[in-house]
Amino acid sequence: MIGFLKKLGAVLVTLLVISLLAFLAFQIIPGDPTAKLLGTEYTPERAEALRESLGLNGSAAARYLSWLGGFVRGDFGTSYSYNQPVAELLSGKIVTTATLSLIAFLMTIIISIPTALLAARRAGGVLDRLLLGGGQVLMSIPPFFTGIIFTWIFGLVLNMFTVGKFVYIYESFWGFVGYLLLPALAIALPKGAMTAKLLRSSLVSEQSRDYVRTAISRGHSPRSALRSHVLRNALLPTITFLAMTLADIVAGSIIIEQVFSIPGLGRMLIASISNRDYPVVQAITVMIAALVVIVNFLADTLCRIIDPRVRLK
Repeated sequence: MIGFLKKLGAVLVTLLVISLLAFLAFQIIPGDPTAKLLGTEYTPERAEALRESLGLNGSAAARYLSWLGGFVRGDFGTSYSYNQPVAELLSGKIVTTATLSLIAFLMTIIISIPTALLAARRAGGVLDRLLLGGGQVLMSIPPFFTGIIFTWIFGLVLNMFTVGKFVYIYESFWGFVGYLLLPALAIALPKGAMTAKLLRSSLVSEQSRDYVRTAISRGHSPRSALRSHVLRNALLPTITFLAMTLADIVAGSIIIEQVFSIPGLGRMLIASISNRDYPVVQAITVMIAALVVIVNFLADTLCRIIDPRVRLK
């Protein structure tokens, strides 16, 4: 219990540091957001009035504490560009990016576990070498390039979807999910290959242990022992890796949104950086960083629950 509380405290401190860094990063970047907002109507007097209305004239410490307090309450401030609450602006886009990330994560699991089991059963054989070689190729191809290939083949050549014609969830749920399948697959292929390689190594290592030979001597087939006994123990190091993969998948989703013209957090982040819309950029940055920290914490906690050896360490 004490160890859990210590880790929880470390997570809270990490989140606090992340929020501080996210806030300070946009205080030291050159440029005045009022100049971007006013455009050709810029004058020193109007800029000063706008800075006052946006709350940019207070001290950095006071502005940070005010922003942090609002963030904890779910108030992420007001967008400079759209003049509306950031939470309201991001609500639909969070759903889109979260759905894309979830589909990609599920695809990663669907790809990796059967592939790893198949390779481990034929460890050292032709099929194992083919799967490892194919996985190495997939790991070397960045998702955005795969996304471009998918867009060309399935969108422009086969006309299976209209490039850039995004289907919103309120228009058609299945159309919304269908549009996200190819982007999710582009993200999942290299992540699934990495996960399969790690899990395959763990499976091969576990298969040489005494308890596996004992299970086989008691009547279990090698396949049954692999699935019933070996897989459970081999999954433990993979869980943490999958948590890290989920964080990478969220980052990959932000990039792949540009390729498929998906109106999610990624496109909003790029546009907000260009427009110096700092409240939006800060909110998205902290959300993504917080997700990485929280997911890793949950994965570590899950490993400790599943495996008593981790708790002892």
